Amino acid sequence: MNTVAPAPTPTSRALAWCLHLLIIALLALAAGRAVTGSRPHTAMTVALAGACAAVSAAGPLVPRIRRSRRAATWWLGVVGVLWLGLLTVSADGVWVAFPLYFLQLHLLPRRTGLAAVAATALVAIAAFAAHTGSFSPAMAIGPALGAAVAVAVVWGYQTLYRESEQRRKLIEELTATRADLARAQHTAGVLAERERLAREIHDTLAQGLSSIQLLLRAAERALPGTPETAARHVDQARQAAVDNLAEARRFVAALTPPALDSHTLAGALERLCTTTSARHRLAAHFHLTGRAAPLPTAHEVALLRIAQSALANTVRHADATTADVTLSYLGDRVALDVVDDGTGFDPGLLPAPDPENGGFGLPAMRARMHALGGTLTIASAPGHGTTLAARLPLPPTTDPEDRP
Repeated sequence: MNTVAPAPTPTSRALAWCLHLLIIALLALAAGRAVTGSRPHTAMTVALAGACAAVSAAGPLVPRIRRSRRAATWWLGVVGVLWLGLLTVSADGVWVAFPLYFLQLHLLPRRTGLAAVAATALVAIAAFAAHTGSFSPAMAIGPALGAAVAVAVVWGYQTLYRESEQRRKLIEELTATRADLARAQHTAGVLAERERLAREIHDTLAQGLSSIQLLLRAAERALPGTPETAARHVDQARQAAVDNLAEARRFVAALTPPALDSHTLAGALERLCTTTSARHRLAAHFHLTGRAAPLPTAHEVALLRIAQSALANTVRHADATTADVTLSYLGDRVALDVVDDGTGFDPGLLPAPDPENGGFGLPAMRARMHALGGTLTIASAPGHGTTLAARLPLPPTTDPEDRP
């Protein structure tokens, strides 16, 4: 069982000072009435009122009383004892009971404070009746009503304070949650952008550099026997470098691929097949089926990048002589098929992506399709070529302004 009493409800320093000043003022009034009224026990009344005022003033001045619950309780006990002494010699000490209610309710636990207030009220009523020599219900109304007001005010204030603390904690939790959410969104955005950059670099710059390397190797093999062929390969490598430089600049500016600037998707794919056939020992053919429809820019970019990556893989790994790229408009979806007659491979035995050996092409293609709600399937077997099929659903309504 936890026996530690809860901490008192904090109050502003202005309210605390007002309460102590009220006690001192009432004690000064009691002492002044004793002196001016020539009442019995004047010296004792003044001494006890002064002592009680001095001890009460020490409450907000002594740091230990302000910081320690135990010290504050002892201080309140001393004030109560001095007040009882004053009450025995002067009926004017009854007035001090009202501010004492607030101190008891503030510094003591709820049940103990309520019991102390009830005891203080009863003592005040009994002492006043003893000093007057008679008792009437009117004598009990003042202290009892003061006690009730004090309890209502202090408990109401404590309730409001607890609700305020709960709201403050809730606001802090919401603020922390928003900060965590912002950090999570930032991290997700960074990872998504990093993944996008990796796909773009792989499908543009990396493939372009690979093509340049293959062309320069072909030029090296053609020398010195056929310098005309070597010069043609070097010229194609230079053109590939120019194209990739344009891709890099557009890539940095986050614009659409240059191939889509002045061409439709079908035109860009046809140009890709023509360029691939001219630069490498691969006859790439483009086919268009269905009625062409405008596509969102994201769809066109994804399909173009997949075609670029697929043809680059065919050139580098398939040892194929022909490749067919087919763009099909199928009503509610668009399809891209890349078929080659190369050596093929076992899709279940693909090596893991490696920074030195590559292997990022197929995962990048799948990521592009998944981001747009599409699918990517690969059919291949050793010695039987490869078929790559990308399927993208079309939006219900396509705004022509979405296109560059």
